[in-house]
Amino acid sequence: MIERKKPRTAKIGIFCVSHATYDAQFPGLYDKLLGYHADQIALIRENDVEIVDFGMVDSSEKAYAAAEKIDGAGVDVLICNMVTYATSSVFAPILRSAKAPIVLTALQPRSALDYTKANTFMQLENDCICSVPEFIGVAKRFGKKIHDVIIGCLYGDEKVKAALAEWCDIAKVLHDLKGARMGLMGHVLESMYDMHADPTAVSSAFGVHVPLLEMDTVAALYQTVTEEEIAEQIAIIDREFDMPDPVSDPVTSKLTDEDKYRAAKDAVALNKLIEKYNLTGLAYYYEGIEGSLNREVATNFIVGNSILNAQGFPMCGEFDIKTCIAMLIMDRLNIGGSFAEFHPFDFAEDFILVGHDGPHHLAIAEGKPVLRSLKKYHGKPGSGASVEFKIKEGPITMLGITQTAEGKFKFVIGEGISKKGAIPPTGNTNTRGFFEPDTRTFIKKWVMEGPTHHYALGVGHHADTIAKIAEVLGIEYVIVK
Repeated sequence: MIERKKPRTAKIGIFCVSHATYDAQFPGLYDKLLGYHADQIALIRENDVEIVDFGMVDSSEKAYAAAEKIDGAGVDVLICNMVTYATSSVFAPILRSAKAPIVLTALQPRSALDYTKANTFMQLENDCICSVPEFIGVAKRFGKKIHDVIIGCLYGDEKVKAALAEWCDIAKVLHDLKGARMGLMGHVLESMYDMHADPTAVSSAFGVHVPLLEMDTVAALYQTVTEEEIAEQIAIIDREFDMPDPVSDPVTSKLTDEDKYRAAKDAVALNKLIEKYNLTGLAYYYEGIEGSLNREVATNFIVGNSILNAQGFPMCGEFDIKTCIAMLIMDRLNIGGSFAEFHPFDFAEDFILVGHDGPHHLAIAEGKPVLRSLKKYHGKPGSGASVEFKIKEGPITMLGITQTAEGKFKFVIGEGISKKGAIPPTGNTNTRGFFEPDTRTFIKKWVMEGPTHHYALGVGHHADTIAKIAEVLGIEYVIVK
């Protein structure tokens, strides 16, 4: 498997709250509560995130001091740990100024009180839920949003672990959206009206920068590629892909040495482009004049881009910056993020082929991906190596990012199942997508939401997690069911 070059990371801020009056009334309670706080931090740390602990906040004075520190820490998600009852005055100053999404955790150390030995001290140790209504009520009055409340046991509760892991994954998405450099190169295929997007609107909605790149730049980098660099890339291609004989499609042939060489050279040039411009990802489309260097380069990106997707750099065809961002979201959730669209139905078995002829995320392939030479790219100029594989069998999630009549972005989210079965041997990735209540009904509901014809495709069922990301970003969403 190709290893990631772009690590998934995030910064989680956390503080715990209490009622200072308890300290003198119940000696030892303060230290007990800090111990439970440390144990929750240990749970969060299991998710490979950086943690910034702002400690105990049990008075309004401490809250104002903590708010200043939190504002300057650049955290991606802020967790308020409800270790016992606290008045909302210890929370309001932080709530008012916090820019990061806030999650409350109410995690009792005991699954139940020992009623034969119960006392006030024991109750206060487990009073984690008591002030949650107060905190959320104050948030409503402030016009601020609490994005989630995680309720359960501090120890041995798998649902709690899963919920904390989900928010760590969301934090990793938010971390890499901030200041991401999502390059645009070329132009929209003439002319997909659904592909057009204003880079300023993209920057406003997602907090990313959109460098506008010239095809000539990557062509110039292509000319600097050495034979040694090409040989290294060919070794990766030979290791990671199968190259079978053609089957039924006369457009395909066994991968030729010439196409492999050009794909490898392009892959090196793309790596140089990523490095030169410090790109997080790239959306592109370019045709060029027949016989030109620009056309030679532009029509051989698919293999290199598919490798880069697996390394953590979303690379997207047809100038689709919106789907490129959807691919980034899925990649940082560690669920893949292939460039996809709908292909023909199979009404006999109630599925639809889901795939594309462009870049794919090799990490979610079922088995070894295939390379074929295509004598022509249907609907586009050029010829060369193309990637074909099935998505892993099991649950799948789709995220399409579209725009409304007002120009605002909208997430269209859906879940289905990828099942085993033959796919067309066309040099394009496809999988058999099954949807509830039946595929025809689901697809009708999907298209009626006004999506673009592309979306990002990932493994597992993660619609609820992606919906939380939309809420954090303030973006409209719908989960198609």
